[in-house]
Amino acid sequence: MPKKLWEPSKALIKNSNLFNYEKFISKNYKYKFSRNYKKLLNWSLKNPKDFWNSIWKYFEIKGIKTNKFKLTKDLINSKFFIDSKLNFAENLLAKNSNQKAVTFISENGYREQKSWKELNINVKKIITFYKNLNIKEKDRIAAYTPNQIETVECFLSASAIGSIWSSCSPDFGVPGVIERFSQIKPKLLIITDKYFYNGKEINILDRLPKILNKIKSIKSVLILNYPGKKIKKIKKNKNIKFFYYKEIKKLQPDKNKFTKFDFDHELAILYSSGTTGKPKCICHRSGGVLLQHLKEHQLHCNIKPKDNVFYFTTCGWMMWNWLITALASKASILLYDGFPMYKSPELLLNIANKENVTLFGISAKYIDQLIKQKVNIKKKLKLESLKTICSTGSPLSSDGFEFVYKNIKKDVHLASISGGTDIVSCFVNGNIYSAVNSGEIQNNGLGMDTAVFSEKGKSILNKKGELICKSAFPSMPLKFWNDPGKNKYKKAYFSKFRNIWYHGDYAERKNNGSYIIYGRSDATLNPGGVRLGTAEIYSVVEKFKEVKESIVVGQSWDNDVRIILFVVLSKNYKLNEKLSAKLKKTIRYEASPRHVPSKIIEVKDIPRTKNGKIVEVAVKNIIDGMKIKNIQALSNPSALNEYKNLKELKS
Repeated sequence: MPKKLWEPSKALIKNSNLFNYEKFISKNYKYKFSRNYKKLLNWSLKNPKDFWNSIWKYFEIKGIKTNKFKLTKDLINSKFFIDSKLNFAENLLAKNSNQKAVTFISENGYREQKSWKELNINVKKIITFYKNLNIKEKDRIAAYTPNQIETVECFLSASAIGSIWSSCSPDFGVPGVIERFSQIKPKLLIITDKYFYNGKEINILDRLPKILNKIKSIKSVLILNYPGKKIKKIKKNKNIKFFYYKEIKKLQPDKNKFTKFDFDHELAILYSSGTTGKPKCICHRSGGVLLQHLKEHQLHCNIKPKDNVFYFTTCGWMMWNWLITALASKASILLYDGFPMYKSPELLLNIANKENVTLFGISAKYIDQLIKQKVNIKKKLKLESLKTICSTGSPLSSDGFEFVYKNIKKDVHLASISGGTDIVSCFVNGNIYSAVNSGEIQNNGLGMDTAVFSEKGKSILNKKGELICKSAFPSMPLKFWNDPGKNKYKKAYFSKFRNIWYHGDYAERKNNGSYIIYGRSDATLNPGGVRLGTAEIYSVVEKFKEVKESIVVGQSWDNDVRIILFVVLSKNYKLNEKLSAKLKKTIRYEASPRHVPSKIIEVKDIPRTKNGKIVEVAVKNIIDGMKIKNIQALSNPSALNEYKNLKELKS
């Protein structure tokens, strides 16, 4: 029997968005009111057209709605709300009062906030700026910025005029930025002069010349200053137009009404790295993201207009997009930039208490760190406003679940959620009707036909298998950039099971409909919940003359994943502390701190398939103590013996 940690009160259920939504569909559709999540979920899966129509109507989305759908067994070509139109930014900026809309707090304690009115005015001034630069519909705007208010404003302005947004966190090195942005050819680059992490000031502008030298499509650069600090100046390039954010403040706000674009109009490009080649540029559609986020925010997380929503994230993680869309629920949002435990492991919790945060979103790794630091704030902080804690990024252990209720707050809805960059949303998440059991994600999201398959493609219960989705949903990617035949798209999600979305996560579905996520089933790295491809590490390591070849895998470790780099060295070289440090330093600079391996281990051979491809999954499975599948496909299966029971991987 699962261990029950929390159960909603009758009053909480009755005052929930989910309760009101259920009454709405009972009144407007052939559905009998029940207060039973399983029944509601089944209705949403059996009646997808009615369900997604109800989402548009219930949330009163501003736009022009049709009832045209094309839902086929061929998921990749399914369509929602054909010929419907909306403006993403208009739906996020519907509120225009003097109430707080967005707050920024840096690790050094600097705080600023802007009202809905200020946010609306600034967005319209940036629209004027974009138009002055002749930035048009479907032009790309790239941002290399921290999580500050100006970044949010620039994103909303981009979506308002129909241009396509793409952002990278400043902890990405120059090669990583170039690999991403060069593929999409942005007209405008937005960059902040610096950022801070764990007390250290890091200058981003120093990197700008190299970026501009490699990405010739950039014609203009907008420089933001880090909040609360003096702006750094840069030596200008005669071929590039340079602007500072303070210049935008002098512009007149654009007076035009929001143009409505197709439901499938491109909103943003996010990146998902693989084992080979450049990071995949995943292009997401405005309407699908808006509907999915409204559903998750209000029906699964019970976000209401007076709430204050926080998620610890950078601009390079999909949870940033998820956080920003909370504005569409007329809730305010809180941005934090910096090290989450700067000077104190309780920093974020103290901020949540002081700022009256209602939804506190973090990664499972953060909770693990609180456990290690033996944090117990239940007696120190009342957290009176806190209603929901969300955890994602990596699996939250039973210990993590129990720690939240024992050491943070007893009466709180802990919603462990899981999805990914690929869908900018969740497959499985929480609900306010049901109990929270230790170590379990409560259920499928509404409208998400999620299940767990065996290797043979059969639905299974109470066994570890592949997380899949059997039906189309609106936040499926529109396309991959530079993939006209959708071959990369098909290979990424539909190559394992015919017309079934394959997500690449190991999962287990319980009899009660709950889920346990175990981590990646493919070679994608996932340290701290941030998905990284091995290709970016290989591109650095292969430049070293000391390294003949290498293989990178993620090892399950301490309720998370750590990166392990195995190297075969060239003749006359040995792996010592100096070479290890050099490898790590270069990976940190050219990729990002997240890409740096926890361990570098020398091996004699690397397992390969008979056509010469290295087999990362086999090595990952063997170091995690799992069974190796299809070993007969290897040309050198004996090489795997070297990876068994390595003492270096036990600490």
